[in-house]
Amino acid sequence: MTLAYIPSPSTGVIHLGPIPLRGYAFCIIIGVFVAVWLGNKRWIARGGKPGTVADIAVWAVPFGLVGGRLYHVITDYQLYFGEGRDWVDAFKIWEGGLGIWGAIALGAVGAWIGCRLRGIPLPAWADALAPGIAIAQAFGRWGNWFNQELYGRATDLPWAVKISEGPNRVAGTYHPTFLYESLWCLGVAALVIWADRRFKLGHGRAFALYVAAYCLGRGWIEYMRVDEAHHILGLRLNVWTAMIVFILAVVYFVLSAKLRPGREEAVEPETSDGPGGAAVAAVAGDAPAAAGGAGGAKADLTKPAPAGGAAGAKASEGTVKADLTKATDGAAGGADKS
Repeated sequence: MTLAYIPSPSTGVIHLGPIPLRGYAFCIIIGVFVAVWLGNKRWIARGGKPGTVADIAVWAVPFGLVGGRLYHVITDYQLYFGEGRDWVDAFKIWEGGLGIWGAIALGAVGAWIGCRLRGIPLPAWADALAPGIAIAQAFGRWGNWFNQELYGRATDLPWAVKISEGPNRVAGTYHPTFLYESLWCLGVAALVIWADRRFKLGHGRAFALYVAAYCLGRGWIEYMRVDEAHHILGLRLNVWTAMIVFILAVVYFVLSAKLRPGREEAVEPETSDGPGGAAVAAVAGDAPAAAGGAGGAKADLTKPAPAGGAAGAKASEGTVKADLTKATDGAAGGADKS
């Protein structure tokens, strides 16, 4: 007899009048907001503009949802197109069923489109988003708790999750694999943030680290699950997927470190709006005041002093001082206007 366990919600949806609030969708929405918020902070810290992460997420999130659903429906087609099944259920995303592999793959396509429109490198954007994606997955897994799905083998451990009788499930206490994966994803996010600060990861390596670390956890967690799945050589399909994606992520990490060491110096064009903006604008050819300031001072200093003895030298000194004063005022004015 199990003395302690994690209770499951009696229902995964609450109705506010005619409006249904579904726990599964709520968890995904929270995860997306947290990922964009954290990604925006990391993007700004790397020299990007505020709002860029959200602008690209407008492309990435819908693509990711479609990709996640497609992966689930394709790999578990028997749930929707088998005998006695209704294919319309394939569109009922609120009932659960998003494959992270498809979500990341097609979400990357959407992100690539958004990055192309903004003229920024996709790997840099992915690096900024990596820990936020892991945290979003941690939130999203609690949607499985609301739906009482994707649990592991039966157990009497104190942290077992209690599942009630229902379609395609037997009442009992089981390993809460949703909780295991949620905690693992939080650990992955912490790892990526630490490694990025410690080693200044760039060119997509922070994202590759997230992918590799997630796959390690997904492999053993997937092995514990008892829901229906396709098997290849005795292993669940998602275990094979995790192993293949892990290898690809590690290969990318190693090759990227050799071919493009360090971190991107600039991740987004025209990001300088601070006190040094005049100097940056002068380099770009957009700050004539600044160019006419410090540059003019340098030119005046290099002019030869006029001949004429001590009086001429004194007059020349006065001229240089006057020119320096004008140049300094011009530079300050240029900086104020930038």
